[in-house]
Amino acid sequence: SGSSDPYCVVKVDNEVVARTATVWKSLNPFWGEEISLLLPRGFHTLTIYVLDEDTIGQDDVIGKVSLSHQQISAEPRGVDSWLSLAPVSPDQEVQGEIHVELRVPERGQPRVLRCHLIEARDLAPRDASGTSDPFGRVSCCGHTLETAVMKKTRFPRWDEVLEFELPEGELREAVLSVEVWDWDVVGRNDFLGRAEFFLDTLCPGPTRGWFQLLPFPSTTEEHRGQLGALRLAVRLQEDTVLPPHHYQPLIQLLTEPVLCPAQSPEGTALAVLEELTSGESRQDVATKLVKIFMGQGLAVPLLDYLTTRELARTTDPNTLFRSNSLASKSMEQFMKVLGLPYLHEVLRPVVNRIFEERKYVELDPGKMELRRGRRISFKGSLSEVQVQETSLELLKGYLGDIIDAIVGSVDKCPLPMRVAFKQLRRRVEERFPLAQEVRYFSISGFLFLRFFAPAVLTPKLFRLREQHAEPSTGRTLLLLAK
Repeated sequence: SGSSDPYCVVKVDNEVVARTATVWKSLNPFWGEEISLLLPRGFHTLTIYVLDEDTIGQDDVIGKVSLSHQQISAEPRGVDSWLSLAPVSPDQEVQGEIHVELRVPERGQPRVLRCHLIEARDLAPRDASGTSDPFGRVSCCGHTLETAVMKKTRFPRWDEVLEFELPEGELREAVLSVEVWDWDVVGRNDFLGRAEFFLDTLCPGPTRGWFQLLPFPSTTEEHRGQLGALRLAVRLQEDTVLPPHHYQPLIQLLTEPVLCPAQSPEGTALAVLEELTSGESRQDVATKLVKIFMGQGLAVPLLDYLTTRELARTTDPNTLFRSNSLASKSMEQFMKVLGLPYLHEVLRPVVNRIFEERKYVELDPGKMELRRGRRISFKGSLSEVQVQETSLELLKGYLGDIIDAIVGSVDKCPLPMRVAFKQLRRRVEERFPLAQEVRYFSISGFLFLRFFAPAVLTPKLFRLREQHAEPSTGRTLLLLAK
């Protein structure tokens, strides 16, 4: 069809840790998915694969982007850019570790290197059975030896000692190469990974441990850019978490203006934090503040404090809470943390029906595909007016069900959300007593524009659906959200 059905798979050290939804029929997919991972401190590589989903047969691999631990750590603000996709070669897709013991005698003739291949773990599956038939191959000073083949396993245990007689003189350039291969009856053996050791750097006595298997040096750099590019934002945060009592002075400093309102609130920690927070970090600050205050049972008083401050700065009621201020971001985060189960209960039945019915809906004559009117009528293509009328009826039906579900859900709305909105309405009435409608706009600006409407627009991001919508269903959701 000239297009793909792309999705991404995220791997950390070749272990799959996440998968995005599939974007159907697109060569320019937008996922917009945010994934948070708890990583071991010693991880080596983060790799994102882009694949094309196929209904029949295996999915096609389009390309990948790999970032080492060092690359990510070198950017404190994170990596955020377009990165060219690299081809995926089987010789590059290795995983697992090998357990070896090496012993190089300091003196004596002849000098014999003893390489004890003990075992390997978590090797890549290369056979249709989901396993491999691994054997070890050790090379040094022009000589090569191999272990026995272990059948149908990704965790082989060889426990074999391979010995090499070393040449006389210095060992400055001597390298021991330990490779793992998958044995095949027919065709060439498959590469599973390698580890290299410079003999002059080995300690006197035995060197023993688990070593990560690495791919062959890449030869695919010249193909970069031909497979497209992936827009990626990656940030590594290394946190040290202390026992709770260490945080009490900070919590007391933050909660003081909420618990004990002062005559002059400008010098409080919250006020200073609000002034110093830039646009790009405001979301992070709001997220952490809401979590801290929820942990203290003070989330609603925090929102009251922040919205009261913003009201005091606002002179035009029509611009109230329109900016991405700390108050707006905090209320948004509060609703997401507390209200997600409520949102699911209200919207999921209607959203599921829209996905299942897959009705063609379009109001803009410039975007209409009249031949698709057959989805609406079996009598052939419809006119623009007929498509508009049918689309309008469908939209009104869906929207009516959504509004009915929201209006009928008062008792299901979490109590802290209702209290927060009640306080918000009272504060707005006090600030703008003559503008009666503003008390409702201030609430609907949060509840509809920042809570229900975004969830209707992109159900996947609010965990209402496992997959993104197809283009036609996505258009229906966009019109409903508008």
